[in-house]
Amino acid sequence: MKIAYFDCFAGASGDMILGSLMDAGLEIERLKAELAKLHLTHYDLQMKKVVKKGIGGCQALVVVDEDHHHQHHRHLADIKNIIAQSDLEDSIRQRSIAIFARLAEAEAKVHRTGIEQIHFHEVGAMDAIIDVVGAVAGIAALGIQKIFCSPLHLGSGTVECAHGTLPVPAPTTAELVKGKPVYSTGVLGELLTPTGAAILTTLASDFGPMPAMSVEKIGYGAGTSDPAIPNLLRVMIGQTAGDVKEVEMAHEDCKRSSGKGGSS
Repeated sequence: MKIAYFDCFAGASGDMILGSLMDAGLEIERLKAELAKLHLTHYDLQMKKVVKKGIGGCQALVVVDEDHHHQHHRHLADIKNIIAQSDLEDSIRQRSIAIFARLAEAEAKVHRTGIEQIHFHEVGAMDAIIDVVGAVAGIAALGIQKIFCSPLHLGSGTVECAHGTLPVPAPTTAELVKGKPVYSTGVLGELLTPTGAAILTTLASDFGPMPAMSVEKIGYGAGTSDPAIPNLLRVMIGQTAGDVKEVEMAHEDCKRSSGKGGSS
């Protein structure tokens, strides 16, 4: 079985996930062809080769026509409708909708309101739709059948967003990672974004040390900021060392022995 392990040593964001998949071999034209099935316009997906503190990677850039989208807020129902009416495969539609539903639930809990009242700020923008659907479609295009993820590096300090200056992790991110292993080393800045957290906590089967696998491809997805550590998300793609049940059991044993697999 082909699996992927996301190593979030510098956190994760939607564009970092996309970049890591492209650096690991996902062709941008293949991804663009999948995203075209959304029937959205006034944006362009670009890829840029960058180096972060000596490590090369790919940076995914969603260039949006701001004159067309600058005041376009969407509710969950709007996003569901866009995805449901697309020509994407059913499994890609379902997983993409599940990610946005998880985001809406987290936002609603933070704002103490109903899901239907949530206006997606960062999330409802065109780039977030491309990040989420692109990540799901890209994982499918690479033939990845199961996802594992490291503990999530959050960052520290504060972050500027639509609601002003907020603590890191942002409240929505904190809500999304409940029950998952997280940590902070004191690196300043927001390392894990709400979109990145929603994608990984929805799609990953388990969080902890890297499972037993034969690595075939490695990709690095670059973020836009430059904290004290390389702002990169690493993905390792390969085959399981045994059947998936054996890998999951070995992963649980490794988590117990390392003491890093619990919730925090």
